[in-house]
Amino acid sequence: MAPPPPEILVYTQSTMNGWKPVIMLEELGVEYEVREVSFDKREQKSEWYLKLNPNGRIPTIVDRGNEDFVVFESGAILWYLAEKYGKFLSTDANERSATLQWLFFQVGGIGPMMGQAMYFQRIAAPQGHQDDFAIRRFVDESRRLLEVVDARLDGRDYLVGDDISIADFATYPWARAYSWAKVSVDGLPNLQAWFDRIDARPATKRALAKPHPFPAFFGQGDVEAAVAKNSDRFKTDVKTTTTTTTTTTLIR
Repeated sequence: MAPPPPEILVYTQSTMNGWKPVIMLEELGVEYEVREVSFDKREQKSEWYLKLNPNGRIPTIVDRGNEDFVVFESGAILWYLAEKYGKFLSTDANERSATLQWLFFQVGGIGPMMGQAMYFQRIAAPQGHQDDFAIRRFVDESRRLLEVVDARLDGRDYLVGDDISIADFATYPWARAYSWAKVSVDGLPNLQAWFDRIDARPATKRALAKPHPFPAFFGQGDVEAAVAKNSDRFKTDVKTTTTTTTTTTLIR
């Protein structure tokens, strides 16, 4: 008789949000299954996937050990896994609250701002939709948020407590992709030391290879080719409306 499949099934892709649960699962040391959601085939918008995640985004997990319970939204997934396995989220009320504050700081701030910096520079601009005002706005705000993280890390190894937590799992892949967002981290030594610390963790190295490596996000490899491929993949998301006076880029 074949052994049962791992409890946790992860639908994901090699992106900043997509790596979050994979990093955590590697740190947990539990068995899990990864299924790649193909952006080229737009599987994230397919009928079968939308039944799992009505927002049509990655990642999504299915907990086979909990009646196939489905969790979407990367921050909610990290929180769920922390509750399920009893790790990386303190039971101390104050430390727990601090961890959740920094988790929400990422999902409500760093992710959206850096995501838009990436979108306008790495997807819209290569498709001929250059918006310098939007780029400056999102790059500057991303830098400000990374400065907040740098200040938080002054005298700390990790964002909360003495060890890594779900706040770090959430923030690391986004902040670490600063070069993809064209955001400078010059003059942020605490942030850069934190990158080095997490880069060196074996679980991080394993996670960033699943479903497959995408080193261009971290300024490595053939970045120019990766930009072209990534932009082409999402070219249908760049919509414009034209009037007699202005052309507006819309984000779906």
